[in-house]
Amino acid sequence: MHTLTTQAELDAFCKRAQGHPYVTIDTEFLRERTYYSKLCLLQMAVPGDGEGDAVLVDPLSSDMSLEPLYRLFSDTSVVKVFHAARQDLEIFWNDAEIFPTPLFDTQIAAMVCGFGEQVGYETLVRKIVKQQVDKSSRFTDWSRRPLTEAQKAYALADVTHLRGVYEFLKAELERTKRTAWVVEETQSLTEPSIYDTVPSEAWRRVKTRTNSNKFLAYVRELAAFRESYAKTRNIPRNRVFKDDAMVELASTKPGTLEDLNKARLLLREARKGDIAEGILSAIRAVNAMDTDSYPRLPKVNDKLQVNPALADLLRVLLKAKSERSDVAQKMIASTAELDALAAGQRDVPSLKGWRMDVFGSDALRLCEGKVGLAVKGNKVKLFEL
Repeated sequence: MHTLTTQAELDAFCKRAQGHPYVTIDTEFLRERTYYSKLCLLQMAVPGDGEGDAVLVDPLSSDMSLEPLYRLFSDTSVVKVFHAARQDLEIFWNDAEIFPTPLFDTQIAAMVCGFGEQVGYETLVRKIVKQQVDKSSRFTDWSRRPLTEAQKAYALADVTHLRGVYEFLKAELERTKRTAWVVEETQSLTEPSIYDTVPSEAWRRVKTRTNSNKFLAYVRELAAFRESYAKTRNIPRNRVFKDDAMVELASTKPGTLEDLNKARLLLREARKGDIAEGILSAIRAVNAMDTDSYPRLPKVNDKLQVNPALADLLRVLLKAKSERSDVAQKMIASTAELDALAAGQRDVPSLKGWRMDVFGSDALRLCEGKVGLAVKGNKVKLFEL
């Protein structure tokens, strides 16, 4: 198992990869103590069984730059293959603001090919490659050096078996003429906005029990301060203060350090210094704010005029279409979308692209009363009305 520790070695491998139709890629990282993921190891493999066809890359080496990798990312003649790529892509985007092109995500492809919802890598390897993946090194400290032989073997298996998984899924997509479906789904992974939380929007991720606009204003300002503070210092959000402490602060609205020290859920470090001042400034900002500046939640589905009988019929139709097309239900339409359709809304993903062909067109006919559902044996059938 060869580990690349210099930029020159990585450059040589990436240039070699440009002569192949695809390269499989995976990462090992840590995020428990930082805001941004710390890349600790990179694994890459090209087609072949030679010793040099699969390598480990040590990004922690002092003589390592990922520039050769990013040049490979821009080579559109080489498909970059990942499994469940989102966290990997976040690392590369935050480091260099680049996405691999073209991108193939085997988890997405597997959902289109009948392997269920969010299928794991180990399951695909077992079902497709007929191999077992040793996960004993999964929860190890990847930042420690030297890596053990067990760690290296575990990491390399994440890209060597992926070659067989990719080749099988690629052939299956071509056979079923669904390659475009995966391309369409993968595009959402290369949207920069999903990897960068804007501080002023961070409040939307905090769960609260009230929809009071003023209360949400306090949550918004506190969440914005926490996000900015954590980003600037590259520390986890919870190291600043946790969500439950934020909700408490939004309720008690401390105006002084003395008030702040009465907070039950606030960490000791947050009761003084820059964090304490940031909390008090956020509270003061809301106190001085015009009510028109308070945040307002969008209408939620429980306020829609949902036809419950129609919603139930749409669920039956979705299950039938999922079984017939061998595509995971959740990938075709969410429960919220079905409720929206049953309430008369039409601007939903399930009425666009490939989903329209698989489910949307018949869902519309059902909503319009043009077709009904019948059961024949163990199958659901549509019939004209």
